[in-house]
Amino acid sequence: MGEGDERRRLVREVARCALGFETLRPGQEEAASAVLAGRDVLAVLPTGSGKSAIYQIAGALIDGATVVVSPLIALQRDQVGAIGEQLGGATQVNSSMTGTQRRQAFEGLREGDIEFVFVAPEQLANDETLERIVAAEPSLVVVDEAHCISSWGHDFRPEYLRLGEMLESLGSPQVLALTATAAPPVRREIVDQLGMRDPVEVIAGFFRPNIHLEVATATDPEQAEAALLERAASLEGTGIVYVATRRQAEEVAGELVARGRDAAAYHAGLGTKRRDEVHDRFLQPEPFVVVATIAFGMGIDAPHVRFVLHADPPESLDAYYQEFGRAGRDDDPASAVLFHLVGDAGGRRFFAGTAEMPGAVLERIAATVDRALEPLPVETLAEVVELPQARLTVALDLLEKVGAIEFDAEGTVSSVEGGPSPAQGAESAAGAHERYRSAERSRGEMMRNYLETDSCRWRTILGYFGQPTEEDCGRCDNCDDGTSAGRGDIEVGERPFPLDTRVSHATWGEGQVIGYEADTVTVLFDEGGYRTLSVTLVNEGNLLAPA
Repeated sequence: MGEGDERRRLVREVARCALGFETLRPGQEEAASAVLAGRDVLAVLPTGSGKSAIYQIAGALIDGATVVVSPLIALQRDQVGAIGEQLGGATQVNSSMTGTQRRQAFEGLREGDIEFVFVAPEQLANDETLERIVAAEPSLVVVDEAHCISSWGHDFRPEYLRLGEMLESLGSPQVLALTATAAPPVRREIVDQLGMRDPVEVIAGFFRPNIHLEVATATDPEQAEAALLERAASLEGTGIVYVATRRQAEEVAGELVARGRDAAAYHAGLGTKRRDEVHDRFLQPEPFVVVATIAFGMGIDAPHVRFVLHADPPESLDAYYQEFGRAGRDDDPASAVLFHLVGDAGGRRFFAGTAEMPGAVLERIAATVDRALEPLPVETLAEVVELPQARLTVALDLLEKVGAIEFDAEGTVSSVEGGPSPAQGAESAAGAHERYRSAERSRGEMMRNYLETDSCRWRTILGYFGQPTEEDCGRCDNCDDGTSAGRGDIEVGERPFPLDTRVSHATWGEGQVIGYEADTVTVLFDEGGYRTLSVTLVNEGNLLAPA
């Protein structure tokens, strides 16, 4: 038996003995085996595919402690409870704990009594926490919800940007990055930001054939609300209804109760006790409807969800895929319906885009760092330049990428000797940020395309995630209505390039052909984002060339 076969055997054995799994899902064995082989791993697996099992198995099999960076305290608590002694035990470190509890947790980690420690990313700004993690000398760092580190990602969190520094402080241990949704540009940025070394990328298929997709259109708000309520009241089983505001959550939940459904609102304005009550009721097998803002759902493992409804379009297909993916985790039929108010696109969140980062702000930061006689702590710099720390973190990340500033092992900031001047660095950083804003706006356009397309909706989503296909799904409203038939729309012989071909453009650089519809070709450019071009103009003007 070769080394690879032995690693896979060990993975299957731990999965069976410690987790009770008779079989592993696609991607789990490959990712865990790659970690055992000493490789950095980026695993992109659909919601509900068991990403946590990957680090539980791998962490139990390799020597040394495992640090899991996870953004949700409630999810950390669930995972700590799920990890038994057979896997080495687990603890968590977060802001809700007392100083004594934190010290006990780190003591158990240092002594080798605990294999896993879960830590929220914002805790890494705490010097004591970081020092104790360094002292534990972990052999594996797991970054859950890794798309949060990417400014291209739909759920970007500035606190994740400190992970690169933390990994350097730890002596660059192995990294396992996990996410349920990551288009190609997001995957590239995850690898770059975490300093991953020639990682193994495990990308499972994004197609969830048990989930039926639909877009329900309305011409006025009253019609849209009535349609949402009717659908939520009539669908059987447990479901989630996502709405934009707390007030809307309360109103819709109240209306559903009046219509005889067992339903409740969930949002950040509720007390902890009430949120826990709704959460616990949702996990019970009896049918229940949660009407929620996006505060609800991440990390909840509820296999019996039969439908996910959205009262408004999310800001991107990344966010939508992750949210509707909470349905049908048991592989039984489920529904995802997105309600769209025609003619109201101007007010939608997906046209808002990332906030501007003025060049003058970037230059003020760079000049302050350049004038300092010694490296500056980020907290001190925030006070000097009078910026919120989250916004400053984004600015420093931009300036670091263009070589204007650098961080040392303690996380303090200094200018780069021989680097660009503050003005030059700010200009380069502002340009990079504007390219990101342009790419993000292109993601909004892809969301609008999903709402308006007559083609197969699953085909649109798969192309968006860099897995283009010629096949219609037969599992969406357009396939049901027959509007998708023939919408692959341009005969293969007339297409300038086959699907999945790498091409280049004079302005947007290199990219990947991800779809054809009517007389258009959609290309996902590495830096320019998603662009839809006329096939006629591409053919007549040679706008694209093989990369």
